[in-house]
Amino acid sequence: MPSFVTIVSLPSSSSFPTNHHLWNSPIPIQPKKIPPFNTKPIKLPLLRATLSMEKETPEPHRPETFLRDSDDTTASSSSSVRARFEKMIREVQESVCSAIEGVDGGARFKEDVWSRNGGGGGISRVLQDGDVWEKAGVNVSVVYGVMPPEAYRAAKGSASDDAIDHNKLGPVPFFAAGISSVLHPKNPFAPTLHFNYRYFETDAPKDAPGAPRQWWFGGGTDLTPAYIFEDDVKHFHSIQKSACDKFDPTFYPRFKKWCDDYFYIKHRGERRGLGGIFFDDLNDYDQEMLLSFATECSNSVIPAYIPIIEKRKDLPFTDQHKAWQQLRRGRYVEFNLVYDRGTTFGLKTGGRIESILVSLPLTARWEYDHKPEEGSEEWKLLDACINPKEWI
Repeated sequence: MPSFVTIVSLPSSSSFPTNHHLWNSPIPIQPKKIPPFNTKPIKLPLLRATLSMEKETPEPHRPETFLRDSDDTTASSSSSVRARFEKMIREVQESVCSAIEGVDGGARFKEDVWSRNGGGGGISRVLQDGDVWEKAGVNVSVVYGVMPPEAYRAAKGSASDDAIDHNKLGPVPFFAAGISSVLHPKNPFAPTLHFNYRYFETDAPKDAPGAPRQWWFGGGTDLTPAYIFEDDVKHFHSIQKSACDKFDPTFYPRFKKWCDDYFYIKHRGERRGLGGIFFDDLNDYDQEMLLSFATECSNSVIPAYIPIIEKRKDLPFTDQHKAWQQLRRGRYVEFNLVYDRGTTFGLKTGGRIESILVSLPLTARWEYDHKPEEGSEEWKLLDACINPKEWI
């Protein structure tokens, strides 16, 4: 997730963040001899590290594509989905960054381009301390890697795999691509936005010829205000519903609830914000339809969000309003560092720290035992985070 960058996820609830991937590398442990009175040495079993990260190489220029040369991207090839998804997320990165800079009126994104020896790479863009934006990050990545066999077993989802001896499976090659963004405005009346859309594939394991290729989509867009303007929230949710309804009328209610459930801060008993849509492991529809759906959702970010920012960015506010925004930013930090699967995975596996933590705001606040006055505007926001509402 949500998150900063989560770009792929498994049915086992594991997730990989934007610009991170897996390697399966053996770590041998030397035989250990026990005391002399026993003449037989004991050999400890070989341990395999299933998670490790390959370091990125900075690049001076953006390449035309991060796909490997070996990928056949012709229209008749399944790899064309990879190419079209990469094209889509890079176009969305351009359009969102242009809109963010246009609203700010002066600040510009800093861009880092990186690659990996194993194939793929990414573009990280961050704008901070502008006139409108405290911090805005928009990242894309296209990565290749290998998945440990136990992850493949969790991801297989096909009865045709039943004849495969999973105990003999080797590492499973995978491909992942995605865009992830978090936008933190300065004005406490202007809401934070997060969106993330990703595509994931596994190839057949080398030790299991005939095993099917797996693929799925995931993502979502959610709104996190400090103060509720009902017209803004209804506008935001109506755009999400409109995007969903073009493909399936069940998508919006299903993905809206999924979003409310995912962004739940268990130790606080409240949601991070006022929701939106969220979905994961989606592969039970036509692949072309889901590619179009992810594209529609990604292209809906600007019309769902920018009109709200234009209305709220210049509203006058007090120190009290700013302090409440900072307290809600604290909740944002808590969710991302404690519960967000992409963030916690990246921190535990040595990923690119600047990309992992780009979702965090520049400033946040914690006060001991803070409780807003019942009936206040702050209390109304907290109540909506505790008790999710149907906005449309």
